[in-house]
Amino acid sequence: MAKKEQTKGPFQFMQFSVIGLTNAGVDIGTLNLLLLLFPTDERGLLALFNTIAYSLAVANSYFWNVMITFRNSAEGSRRQRLMFILQGIVSLGVNNIVFLGANQLLEMAGVPRWLRYNAAKGCAMFLSFTASFFMIKFFVFQDTDRKFFRK
Repeated sequence: MAKKEQTKGPFQFMQFSVIGLTNAGVDIGTLNLLLLLFPTDERGLLALFNTIAYSLAVANSYFWNVMITFRNSAEGSRRQRLMFILQGIVSLGVNNIVFLGANQLLEMAGVPRWLRYNAAKGCAMFLSFTASFFMIKFFVFQDTDRKFFRK
């Protein structure tokens, strides 16, 4: 096996992780800004704020992952854009469920609001980030020699 093939997975994951740090900044920064401007404990607003923050981070993720991490397999096709949107929706669902669930558990434990929101967001980001990497790698920007859904 060629050295490029041996390091491609770990190197891609490293690139994805670095880009993920910028996404985290966008995500956490936006959520905290919205909560600073419009403080709330109402689950519907928390889900809305989390969705706005996550959506901005996903847009950032798409741009940088197409340009850097998956540039050799990113075609910019309708199929890839659709698959990216679908994985984003699935990851958003994971993110919102974990964020709201962890926030509720931490609230019951008496954790202060700011710490609770950020700890819940951290858990949500970690789980949705992991799911997102595998969905993007294997379904969105899959290599041409490993197409699962095309013949």
